[in-house]
Amino acid sequence: MSERTKIKYSIVDLFAGAGGLSFGFLQTGRFMVKAAFEMNRFAQQTYLRNHAIEESCMYSDVEDALSEETKKKLGHVDIVIGGPPCQGFSNANRQKNHAISLNNSLVKKFVKTVLHLDPKAFLMENVSMLQSEIHRFFVADEDMSDIEQYGIPTTDSQIHLLEMEFVFKGITEIISDANMISRYLWEDESYLALNVVFKNRGNMDKLRAALIKHRRKLTALAKELLDIEGENYIIQQGRQAGDALERYFNYDEIDGLCEAIRPSILLQRMLSKALEIKNNRIVVERFSDEGDLVAHVKSMSVLDYITSILEADCNGYTISKGVLSAATFGAPQKRMRYVVMGIKKHIADHIELPVGTIKEENFKTVHDAIGDLEAVEPTTRIEEGNIGVPIGTAPDGISELGLSLHDSTILYNHVSTATTERALERFKAIRQGQNFHSLKPELKTTYSDSERTQNTIYLRLIYDEPSGTVVNVRKSMWIHPIHDRALSIREAARLQTFPDSFVFCGTKDAQYQQVGNAVPPILAKSIATHFLEYLDVQPQHVHSVHGYIDDNQSNSLLFV
Repeated sequence: MSERTKIKYSIVDLFAGAGGLSFGFLQTGRFMVKAAFEMNRFAQQTYLRNHAIEESCMYSDVEDALSEETKKKLGHVDIVIGGPPCQGFSNANRQKNHAISLNNSLVKKFVKTVLHLDPKAFLMENVSMLQSEIHRFFVADEDMSDIEQYGIPTTDSQIHLLEMEFVFKGITEIISDANMISRYLWEDESYLALNVVFKNRGNMDKLRAALIKHRRKLTALAKELLDIEGENYIIQQGRQAGDALERYFNYDEIDGLCEAIRPSILLQRMLSKALEIKNNRIVVERFSDEGDLVAHVKSMSVLDYITSILEADCNGYTISKGVLSAATFGAPQKRMRYVVMGIKKHIADHIELPVGTIKEENFKTVHDAIGDLEAVEPTTRIEEGNIGVPIGTAPDGISELGLSLHDSTILYNHVSTATTERALERFKAIRQGQNFHSLKPELKTTYSDSERTQNTIYLRLIYDEPSGTVVNVRKSMWIHPIHDRALSIREAARLQTFPDSFVFCGTKDAQYQQVGNAVPPILAKSIATHFLEYLDVQPQHVHSVHGYIDDNQSNSLLFV
């Protein structure tokens, strides 16, 4: 081993989750974690158990990375890595009736952290759809200086607020004034209770069940709506909704109920979006109400934001971006991740993405990953999974991948969801590669709109192929290839290439979610190894008898 390849580079891990991304870096033996930032307490526990860092190096809020105190404590950082959540981009939350999400700010915080800590390199990873033009930020007041300084391209965009049939005179005055919006906006729990009723309008049994379940909140809302004085259109429609609710609870009149509450539901959604626009200081050029009610705004693509700022001469990064297939790097799943890699221009004038070398005919399979666990019965009790069960050494005939993952004689987290009688009926009816849509109609009755159910629900994995993208397989009810049961947490972790020695912490759902959110360590390790090809060629000078420090006075460490 040369002196150069003894250097350990330092990492700051943002939006760290359970630590799949950084764990892959650690597996190279060439990186160490200086600090990690993660909000979820169970993910924090998992990270601390499996990474060689002190609890004082774990931060909850990524905002802390932007402080001068943290910067001073960390000193020089070689690489900032992380996967900021993307659910908040402008197209992602329409079904939840949001115009903007706080997740928008997380990508911006990643970029600001890179600027603040000024590392040699950075890696941002996310879902493959991040490259799409539909992933955009709405321009806010705080963005104007960046747009001007870095020349970030913007586009005319619209935020749809309300259908034309419910637009009324004076509506633009209301949505332009935060105080007016708040005056007419209901409490969240009142809206949510009535919205549950409205969402079940196509199923009479579920509609009645929702009305019964939320009776207390809905009767209080009805009284409140009927007591409000005034003839404003919003008040009138609220009175109509209150009257319909009272007629149902007093006289069991359900005909016309959903039609009566519909205007209020849509008006409340409109007011909620308008308040989001105000609270997030989105720059609105104008509202138009000639047809549907629309806010005219500017937007910028997420990628334009990232590259315009970080590639600017004053910040000095050269960037490469694109989609990586985890299967081509050895993961037994067809997971596509979008990565943005950057490195300082004084280190390299260009950086390429790593290239996976495994061809489709040689992809690792589900059997490669979990076949050796066939005879190990999972528990349904999280407490037992946390204790683990002895499994001894790897059996003969185990795959190369299985051997690399079978690195513990105790199997932790081998916990699955308890199987109900109904679920067992479904499991038995589904063959490898089939899903919920393969079931007979009589086995779909618990789903209100079975045709809209995703193809990943009740999916029985195919043993001799890679799996699809591992998500929270408990929620998706993935089925073991040959057993009539749900996939266990450990089996899902194996598909993500977490070795058995990597132990997950928290509740059952928290552990499933941590696995689903993670970057496969085998992919992360390949990316880390690729970074080393650039970092290791830098000119170095001797700093002390113990190691080397570069011209920027890096505090990268050496093996000792």
